Amino acid sequence: MGRLEGKIAIVTGAASGIGAATARRVAAEGAHTVVADLNTDGAEAVTKEIRAVGGSATPVTVDLGDVDSVRAMVAAAVDTYGGLDILHNNAAATHLAARQDLAVGEADPAVWDDTMRINLRGTMVAIQAAVPHLIARGGGSIINTSSGSGLAGDLRNPAYGASKAALINLTQYVATQYGKQGVRCNAVAPGFIVTPASSGSAHGAIREAMLRHHLTPRLGRPEDVASAVVFLASDESTFITGHTLRVDGGLLAHQPYVADLRDA
Repeated sequence: MGRLEGKIAIVTGAASGIGAATARRVAAEGAHTVVADLNTDGAEAVTKEIRAVGGSATPVTVDLGDVDSVRAMVAAAVDTYGGLDILHNNAAATHLAARQDLAVGEADPAVWDDTMRINLRGTMVAIQAAVPHLIARGGGSIINTSSGSGLAGDLRNPAYGASKAALINLTQYVATQYGKQGVRCNAVAPGFIVTPASSGSAHGAIREAMLRHHLTPRLGRPEDVASAVVFLASDESTFITGHTLRVDGGLLAHQPYVADLRDA
């Protein structure tokens, strides 16, 4: 039996990258998995992959920026499988971070608002909708995808980073407010994970700079984050809540000058 056998899970942003890897892994561990994404075709494709190897999955189209859509996603999981045990809030407005999330002095307030609406409010609404169902099943696990960008500054994407920092604090609030009712809430903070969306910036000088500052001999993979999520979703982590687990190859573990001294 898998570590999540018989559990019911929602994974958002599950059409590609970290979300897709997590949906596949959660299903492989035995969970009935709602593959939720704005990209309907992508969610359906991942669902077919899961079913092809004997897993249980259903696709749901969700717009994290739309409150009714988020609530409908949770309702779809409950209606389809009879309850909810795991919520992995992974989706984010990466399209804004990639193109429009400029330095603070140049930031567009509309882009800031859209980023917060999707990354932060969307997650809050999903948690709000999910918690009663988790409690009804005797408790459950919520895992929010934060980021290394929420733990340290960068030269770009301040709205994205601020939203991910807020998710860490939201994680602690949810853990505090619902822990006695059996609901755990943790976060994962990935570092640089090589995905189709990030591959454009994972080559040449940028790739070499990233590798120099990681303590591991390689960059991250979506499956690295999926493994952490499964652990936090499973009964192996029942005494862990309110925690943010960095999945970053040691990127934020060392003094800034370490990479320069090591290569000197």
